Amino acid sequence: MKNTFYNSFDIERLNTEDINETYRSVFQVDRDRVLHTPTFRSLQSKTQVFWSGEYDFYRTRLTHSLEVAQIGRSICNYLNTRSKILSDEYFIDSDLVEAACLSHDLGHPPFGHAGERTLNRLMMDHGGFEGNAQTLRLLTERIFSASKTGMNPSRAFVDSILKYKTLWSELVHKDGKKPKNHFLYDEQSKYLDWVNGGRDFPIDYLPGKERDAFSSIECQIMDWADDTAYSLNDLADSVRAGFLTIERVENWAEENGCGMERGSPIGDLLRSIRGNRVELMVGNRIGRYIQSVKIEEDVNFMSDVSNRYKYKLVVEEGVISETSEFKKLAYDLVFKSPELNQLEHKGDHLLSKLWQILGENKNEYYLLPEDIYAEMKGAPDETVRNRLLCDYLANLTDGSATRLYKRLMVPDFGSIGDLMG
Repeated sequence: MKNTFYNSFDIERLNTEDINETYRSVFQVDRDRVLHTPTFRSLQSKTQVFWSGEYDFYRTRLTHSLEVAQIGRSICNYLNTRSKILSDEYFIDSDLVEAACLSHDLGHPPFGHAGERTLNRLMMDHGGFEGNAQTLRLLTERIFSASKTGMNPSRAFVDSILKYKTLWSELVHKDGKKPKNHFLYDEQSKYLDWVNGGRDFPIDYLPGKERDAFSSIECQIMDWADDTAYSLNDLADSVRAGFLTIERVENWAEENGCGMERGSPIGDLLRSIRGNRVELMVGNRIGRYIQSVKIEEDVNFMSDVSNRYKYKLVVEEGVISETSEFKKLAYDLVFKSPELNQLEHKGDHLLSKLWQILGENKNEYYLLPEDIYAEMKGAPDETVRNRLLCDYLANLTDGSATRLYKRLMVPDFGSIGDLMG
């Protein structure tokens, strides 16, 4: 049965390609291509909150992405079966949403958000670094094909991962300073134009938050699924890691004026810690968050082109308030902790030193893989060369970045066998 929610504009690929298949849809192909890339598999060794490999039960970028994908599909199923707007012949494609959820963190570097901040600082004079922009770069230019021309994604898929639609230079011009995050690289303007079908943003879609608030319904679902996952699932890891104890949470709640009665977010968290039922509490709330959404019709400069722009996701205010409370709790007691900041400092030092060594190497030694070395050697200018070096570092995992640092810096570490492994 044909799904009339999508049209030829939505399924068009970035480059012409004949896919002679009858058993997979365009969006299933997009999802499957992501799943079968080394870039996706490498997320198993990249930090979510705690360093990957430190303990077996901690979430990594890979397990987080899988959880986001499951939540995203569930949101689709809920909307498609409960909304009076949608029907069996007119529905949001769950394969497309799953592809977006699986891909949303592909561009994140090793060492979590600390690694992202480090690479942005190192690229400050060359267009910056941003995890979402790097995801777009991977999908359109770097992964899947041996020729590094990207996976030739569909328009709807590219749009589904675009949380930000403002260029780096636009934020520089607007704010008078180089941005910390939430931007696309200037050279990606062509993909933004393609996603919009060549239409310019209206004058009231100002660069920054106003423009970034405009996104397809699939991107909105992915974003809420991501919010749900990291505001809840990261709590479970933080409890098991010993950061969220009863005493610390109670003290934080008193200092921040948060209720601890039954049914309140903090109250339910405390009871679950006491009863050793944190995973059950998290699972129940995920179900509640999934069912807290609905879609409403919207009118904007793209709603006449695609149904993907014709609707906006609306989440219950009480649930949004809960996620904000949980995220603030995690920020204050986990992310600001000396233990995590020490690890982030270590990650910053590792990436900074690797950047210095590899960036300053002027062909005396072949320190980079042969294909990376050849590409950087043929770069037309310093900006392109630095972007390629940034690609290489961003693609490293926590473990491979650490091993590379040791091979370069620790005299008694490494061997020929280790280099080949």
